[in-house]
Amino acid sequence: MICVLFALLTSASNATAAVLQRRAAAQVPEDKSLHLSLITTLVRKKIWLAGIGMVIVAALFQAAALATGPIALVQPIFIIELPLTLLLSTVVMRYRLSQIPWLAVAVTTVGLAAGLACANPSGGTDRAPNATWVLALIATGAFEAVIISTAVPLRGEARAALLGLAAACGYSLTAALLKNAVAELDQGPAEFFRTWQLYGTAAAGVGALFLLQNALQAGTLVASQPMLTVGDALISISYGVTIFGEEIRAGWWLVPQLIALAMIIVGCVYTAKSPLAAATTAPPPLASPATPRVQ
Repeated sequence: MICVLFALLTSASNATAAVLQRRAAAQVPEDKSLHLSLITTLVRKKIWLAGIGMVIVAALFQAAALATGPIALVQPIFIIELPLTLLLSTVVMRYRLSQIPWLAVAVTTVGLAAGLACANPSGGTDRAPNATWVLALIATGAFEAVIISTAVPLRGEARAALLGLAAACGYSLTAALLKNAVAELDQGPAEFFRTWQLYGTAAAGVGALFLLQNALQAGTLVASQPMLTVGDALISISYGVTIFGEEIRAGWWLVPQLIALAMIIVGCVYTAKSPLAAATTAPPPLASPATPRVQ
């Protein structure tokens, strides 16, 4: 399916952005967390701007993926982003392929493939009525408020995990709004630019990006990335089923789906805990001839 190809291209673009953005965000002092000054500081870093460029490329690929496939199929594929991040780091950071936790990557990939095969997302519509959107936005706002208010008084890994989940919800909402907006292209460019979901996509995307920067700045990839990738997949499936009427297999099929989900979580956690993931995302140390770093 063409949507799978576009989803994989989106994952590759996001993986590139993650490496660049984490390197920049990890160098920002903790006292700028959850302040606009975090963004004003990051925007002066070329490596962060390069990451934002890749975010834009990823958004274009994502729009193509959502236009050609159900959101409950497209978004879970982005789980592959974490293993792709490590693969990319062997090129950008000049690390050895042997440093990649191949078993964890294999568990994540097999879990994703098995989970999608068992769930078999299908059907649904490309548009949702405004009444459905109102309920979805209220529920999303309430969820985000609880998660963020819980994260604010925390520090370190706990804050990073919760903000990663909040960012995941923001990105899932962005994808749902984008799918609805892209569907309006059938009515012509004028209708596309008149739909409120297009501007909702921009607003939700900026909010999710802000939350992600704070998650990356608050703690390590071990805390934020599994919550981001798995949370995005599960919340997106929920949006697909409740907003667009997409269908996934239920009944006894839920058993292998839950097993696949457990494989994905375990694989993501152990991938994020790998020494290579820590080296890829940690703040760069003082210059040393023996220390790999971004050129």
